[in-house]
Amino acid sequence: MTLTFEPAPAVLAPTTTGERFPVRRLFCIGRNYAAHAREMGKDPDREPPFFFTSWAETVVPDGSIIAYPQATSDYQHEIELVIAIGQSGREVPEDRAMDLVYGYAIGLDMTRRDLQFVARDAGRPWDASKNVEESKPLGPIHPAAGLDVSKGAVTLAVNGVTKQTGDLADLIWSVPEIIAHLSRFYRLEPGDLIYTGTPAGVGPVVQGDVLVGAIDGLGTLTVTIGPLAR
Repeated sequence: MTLTFEPAPAVLAPTTTGERFPVRRLFCIGRNYAAHAREMGKDPDREPPFFFTSWAETVVPDGSIIAYPQATSDYQHEIELVIAIGQSGREVPEDRAMDLVYGYAIGLDMTRRDLQFVARDAGRPWDASKNVEESKPLGPIHPAAGLDVSKGAVTLAVNGVTKQTGDLADLIWSVPEIIAHLSRFYRLEPGDLIYTGTPAGVGPVVQGDVLVGAIDGLGTLTVTIGPLAR
C-alpha cells in the first residue's frame, strides 16, 4: 500500500507578541480547585496532582465556533489558566520550575460530562470525554515576564450570565508545583501546554451559546457553540 496523505500541519497558537507558538502536547490537571472537586463528588486534598493528556489538534483559537460533539447530551464548560512551556526540563525542582515557562493563556477544557461519569464509575480512561475535537479553545499566549499568576480572578460567562468564578490563589497545586510534578513523569518540552484545572460552577452548554472566559491580566477568550459535529 502506498501512503498518499499529507501529515497534518502543526497547530500554531497565537501570542500577544505576534509570534506563533507551535503546540506539542497538552497536560490537563484535574480537580485542582477545592470547590470544583466537591461539586464533582470528590474531597479535595493534597495528594499528588491528577492529570490526563490531550492531542494538540484539540486546540482552537479565540473567536472560534466550535462544534457540539457527537455521542453526548451533556457538554460542559471548564475555564482554566494555561501554562505554555518554552524550555525543556525533566525532574525540575520547584524553585526552578518557572524557568521553563514561556507564558500564560486562558483556556477552556470542554467535557462530555456524561461520558466522563460513565468512565469514572467504571474505572476507565477519560479519553472519550476529554480528548475531543475543538474541545480546548485557547486565548492568545502572554509572555510570562511581568505576570503574576499566583492570584487573580477567573470567570466564565455563558450568554452574559456568569457561571464560574474563582481565583488563581485558590489553586490546590500552584504553577511551580504542577510543573515540578509533571516533569517527574515526562521531559517537558517547548510547545507543551498545561491546563491547570477549573473553579466551581461547571455546567452544560447548547448550540448557539456564547462563552466568554476571563482571567486577570490575560484578557478574555470567546467561543460560540456551533452545530453538531459531522
